[in-house]
Amino acid sequence: MNYPIGVIASLAALTLTQLSTASEFEDGVHSKPQHEVIYETQYQADIWGLGMGMRRGDIPFATEDDEVYDILPMLKYRNDYLFIDGMEAGLHLWKNEQHQVNAYTRFRFVDIPKELQNETQSQAFDFGLQYRFLQGPWEADAAFLSDSNKRSYGYTRTQYHWEKGSLYLNPYAEFHWKSADFNEYYYGLEQYEVGAGVEFNAGIKARYHLASNLYLLGQFGVGRLEDEVAHLPSMDTQYQYESYFGFAFYPDAKSRESMAVRVSSPDSDDDSEFLRLAHGWATPSNLNEIMTGSARTDPYNNQLTSLFYGTRLTDTLFTLPIELYFTPGAVWHHDSEVQGDLAEAVIAIKAFYTFEFGPKWRLGVAEGLSYISSVSHIEGTELEEKGYKPSKLLNYLDFSLDVNLGDIFNRHDMRNLWLGYSIHHRSGIYEKSSAFGRIGGGSNYQSVYLQWHF
Repeated sequence: MNYPIGVIASLAALTLTQLSTASEFEDGVHSKPQHEVIYETQYQADIWGLGMGMRRGDIPFATEDDEVYDILPMLKYRNDYLFIDGMEAGLHLWKNEQHQVNAYTRFRFVDIPKELQNETQSQAFDFGLQYRFLQGPWEADAAFLSDSNKRSYGYTRTQYHWEKGSLYLNPYAEFHWKSADFNEYYYGLEQYEVGAGVEFNAGIKARYHLASNLYLLGQFGVGRLEDEVAHLPSMDTQYQYESYFGFAFYPDAKSRESMAVRVSSPDSDDDSEFLRLAHGWATPSNLNEIMTGSARTDPYNNQLTSLFYGTRLTDTLFTLPIELYFTPGAVWHHDSEVQGDLAEAVIAIKAFYTFEFGPKWRLGVAEGLSYISSVSHIEGTELEEKGYKPSKLLNYLDFSLDVNLGDIFNRHDMRNLWLGYSIHHRSGIYEKSSAFGRIGGGSNYQSVYLQWHF
């Protein structure tokens, strides 16, 4: 499923890449530069997207509960080096206009009763290799993946992109090729022997343009389990249905029957990229306490240092002067008397709104994903008190306020330098998402930073 958000995929490489923007139209006729890729629909051409929605999945196991729901964020981004499309992502190892070989990751849902999802945390991003073929509105791919315990599986998928007016449709069909140990663990629950098999899935995704940057998203799909798996005592159905409904922000573009879109790598505009260096201090307080000025200090003085890269996606949202940036980051949690050094990786899309109150100020908010090598002390103790098993992957939010130092010091050569305060927030969206371990709670750090645009 591609619409829910987004994905941790080779973040070290992400921080070094630069956005390739979609772009130039001259009476519908284009010359074809060396790096041109032709797309048939606006969805294929779109470089970025950010949204949120609810997924409903059937529970195929022999349990009292028949369905489970997830709130899932959605992130889309692509450039010459990688793509992120909801719950899958790839880093291009080799590609030309029609063919790609990618280091690939995809989220695997395990639909079980939600009260079991925190303990098992069996759903996860799996990693492997993907071959992808693109020909106009047609797309086909095949991938080989494995989970963290080397239980292997693969898939072959064909999909078609169709668009007319404000409506975009994406029918798809795929075969899942599953190994015996994969089936025995995820369907036989390590109690029943079962061999390798093939599962079939098909469905349709949809996007409808409401106004400006706002779109509705939807999906309906059905999967058919192979007979050997469906007849296990642990299962009670052979067919599994899923659906998704949400909303998202995408580039605002006029709908059209068919248009060739050129994606290249133009020269960067002035200040279209940034680097942000921040240092932060942990607080056991929640967001409400921090926002109201009642934040408490961490008795163990846990701290982090982060470096974020940003590349501009658009300088307007809903015709307002709101800039959006794709911003991956690397975070280092320093050791203390209660924890060792920890590494954290983040991908997000961040919005900035600039206003003048004497000097120029900016309000910022980011939405994305955060993965940490080991759960921090400030996060682990809160979850332990609440009875949750921690999750390394969580939803990421960043709230910031900064001021332009060029205005403060009346220095033209400092016009692209900003001094700011931010809140670094990880959480599980109030138990609403199995992708984040079905937990409620997380961690907060207050930080100061310098951000340089170039």
